[in-house]
This record gives sequence, C-alpha cells and structure tokens, in this order.
Amino acid sequence: MAKTIITAALTGAVTPAGYKIPETPQQIADEAYDAWKLGAAVVHLHMRADDGLGAMDKEKFRETIRLIRSHKNCDVIINCTSSGASPQHPATDEERMAHHKELPGIEMGSYDAGSFNWMPGGVFINSPQFLQQLGDLYMEKGTKPEIEIFDAGMLGVTDYFVKKGHLPTPCHYQFCLGVLGGMPATVENLLYLVNHIPAGSTWSAFGVGKGHLPIMFAALALGGHIRVGMEDNVVFGVDENGKKIMATNHMLVERAVAAVKAFGNTPATPAEARQILGIPAFDGEKVRAALGID
Repeated sequence: MAKTIITAALTGAVTPAGYKIPETPQQIADEAYDAWKLGAAVVHLHMRADDGLGAMDKEKFRETIRLIRSHKNCDVIINCTSSGASPQHPATDEERMAHHKELPGIEMGSYDAGSFNWMPGGVFINSPQFLQQLGDLYMEKGTKPEIEIFDAGMLGVTDYFVKKGHLPTPCHYQFCLGVLGGMPATVENLLYLVNHIPAGSTWSAFGVGKGHLPIMFAALALGGHIRVGMEDNVVFGVDENGKKIMATNHMLVERAVAAVKAFGNTPATPAEARQILGIPAFDGEKVRAALGID
C-alpha cells in the first residue's frame, strides 16, 4: 500500500487575524502535536510576533521546537520556513537563515526558488545570492530543502543551483498553487510541473483557498504527497445553506488523513517519511539533549 506524506502548515505569515490560527509558541506546538497524532508526518512552522503578524523570530522558533520535542513520544518531522517575515516585521537575508544556522532539531527548511509579485501585497524577494547561501547552509547542516515552486520558471532556478552544487539531490518539491502572481491552482498546471521535474524527485502540492481540494485530490491521483493547514486555507467548506464553515488545523489534517485512506493509500509515519525523503533517522534523546530538555 502506497505511503502519502501529509504536511501540516499550521500558521503561515500572511493569513490574517480573525481565524483559528495558532500564534504563540505554545499554541503552535500544541497544534503540531495534535497534527502528528492525527497522522501528519511533517509540520511546517512559521512564527508570529506578539502583535500576531509574521516574523522571523529565532527565539520563538527555539521555544516552539523545544515544546514540540518535550513530547517524548512525538517524532514528527520539523520543517521551518525561511520566509516568514511581514511588512511590519521585515527580515534581512541573515535573519531569514539565523534559526537554520543556530538551532538544533530542524530537519527540513523551505527554499522558495525565485521572486515574484505576491499580489497585492508586494514583491516576494528571493535573490540568487540568498538562494545560493541558503542552499549551501542546508547542505552544511544536513537540512532537507523543501523547494517551494510558485511558478514554472522556478524549476529552472532549482536546476541551476543543483548543477552548480548548491542544492542536494534528489530534490523534494512543494508545488504552491493559487497565489495571485504565481501559477493558478489547476490540475493542468500541477500536471505540467510534475512532468517537468527530474526523475527520482519527490513532490508534494497544495492549492490556496478554493484550490485546496482540487489540488489535494489531484496530487493523490498523480502519486504525490499533500500539504494542508491554516497557512493555505481557512474555509473548510459550506453547509446546506451555503454558509461558510471555517477551518481549523485539526479539521484540515483529519480530512486529509481520510482522503488518503479513501484513495487506498496510508498516511506515512514520520519514520516512513524520513525514508522517502532521505532524511536521517530520528534520535529523540540526542535532539532533546541538544535542546536542553530533561
């Protein structure tokens, strides 16, 4: 039976206040633990400043990771963003990498493979110089890059850095569809991307907002992995009267697990996901010692 990796993207940097988004390290850690218990193998972490807006706060990353790993039975893969700033809390390239340089316990890191107009907010900047440094850092630390692809041209950017030796192979791609300024969340676009990555690569996908369910089901049909969570989608569905049902991370992960099983697959455990992605086996005692957890 095929294994499908479920990633839970719990918070994000741009989802506005007013939804059931975890914001504090304790809230994020609690929802990460819940997502793992439900069947998510990976949790994708962003931090929020005290005002609730996205921030690349190294100490909040540290505390969140420590809280997750304080659960001695929890072996979920921790994937931390490198792009969680906001206009109110901008970050330099160094600040975007600081937690990846200094903190133990991070196994995966996002790698947004290019710049584009993230409408209508502004330009999402990932310069070639930053991407080279970030790729080199991930290789030095043994961190698995999650190569986020918002548009087809980013595949060429990824190929360039692979050929120059700044990204390890095989690559793991995360297709991020439905952001205005990137590729729309259509099955046609997903199929194009899947058909244009190197043989032996692994991949996952998600659609923003209304694209959530079409892309999730298409990813399952095409043999990929899936990402769900409040970073990407805040509406679970509509009731019989057409009223929106607002989502929670628990609801979204629970539905993803059900969808994987209905398709005939099994949600990958974190140990199985590490094997699929080429991530070293988890040593909980070593990680907790490094984090100062008794």
